[in-house]
Amino acid sequence: MKMILHNIVLSSLVSLTLFSIVACHDAVRTPRPTPDMAEIAGCYALVSVNAKSVPTTVTHEGATLELRAGTCTFGTDGRCRTTTVFVPPSGREVVREVGAVYSKAGAELTMWWDGAGMTTGSVDGNIFTMHNEGMVFVYRK
Repeated sequence: MKMILHNIVLSSLVSLTLFSIVACHDAVRTPRPTPDMAEIAGCYALVSVNAKSVPTTVTHEGATLELRAGTCTFGTDGRCRTTTVFVPPSGREVVREVGAVYSKAGAELTMWWDGAGMTTGSVDGNIFTMHNEGMVFVYRK
């Protein structure tokens, strides 16, 4: 019985280690620029979150935040950056900047954020829409 339990634990640890290696490997992305990235390159200003005009108040993970402004800038090099200005419950304004590597397939975008997760979005003319943690962010170029 001890040997069976030992083998199960050992097998679980090996699986967890392999998963961690694969997950960490996927977390580091290299930009792969394509010619069509020039179509969307530029700076987009945040205009609404969940169909409410910015500045607005949103609830995220149980906390109410005032969202004051934001931008999302796409480069032709496969990189993008967001800047968001918000006020958390502490009452002190915070500016958060996060970079990402993105890919473009037609109008669809996938962004892999530095030190964070992945989000998806789309571009339609001068409008960029991003889905992030259950919220819909709309930006205008």
